[in-house]
Amino acid sequence: MDTLIKKLQEQFAANATAGQLLLTVQMLQAELTHAQANDAPENNGGISVDIPQTIATAAKKEEEKTVEVLQVDEAAIEAELEEIKRNAEAIQKISVHNKPSIVFEEEEQDIPTLAHYLPPKPVLQKEINEIAGANNASLNDKLKQSKIDLGDSLTEVPIRDLKKAIGINDRFLYINELFRGDENMYERSIKTINSFSILPEAEYWIQRELKTKIGWSDGNETVKQFIQLVRRRFT
Repeated sequence: MDTLIKKLQEQFAANATAGQLLLTVQMLQAELTHAQANDAPENNGGISVDIPQTIATAAKKEEEKTVEVLQVDEAAIEAELEEIKRNAEAIQKISVHNKPSIVFEEEEQDIPTLAHYLPPKPVLQKEINEIAGANNASLNDKLKQSKIDLGDSLTEVPIRDLKKAIGINDRFLYINELFRGDENMYERSIKTINSFSILPEAEYWIQRELKTKIGWSDGNETVKQFIQLVRRRFT
């Protein structure tokens, strides 16, 4: 109790706020009430607490101000809740009043016609000859495709000797159509092309000595076939 009294005096001397003074006064009041309940009046020891009038007045004003603030806040909250409640009830009445009535439309029923009573049409089956013809056609297509694929793969197989890779029929064809029937020119050209080590050298020589001087055409099928053999020689 003495501690609280000293603390109150120190706060008053230090110009503490009314809230701090009120808190210390309330604590001191609680201590006095407890002491009064436990001790008889004659055992109080004649303790008297002299609280300055200024401290008491400031504490009382602060307490009244706190009560007033709490009352104002509670009133404002209560008024706001009432306003929200009234708005919700008004909105509910409007929505119920304007709610459209549900109309169930009757489902249209299909009127049976003659088509409902006719038996389903039988599925037409292909004749055996048609099926066999289709199978034969597909087999021929497969064999033809296999032949084409085999021919393409053979044209890509590399060769070591250009002279040995050219057959008799192709040899006469090249001599007559590409080398003007001159067999010696054909032999020298094949030997020269075989002597090159890389494809660009062979292509440069063919362009200068055969295409330019003899007049080979790149669109000629025999020329294309001969050039393809030369490329296989260097793959």
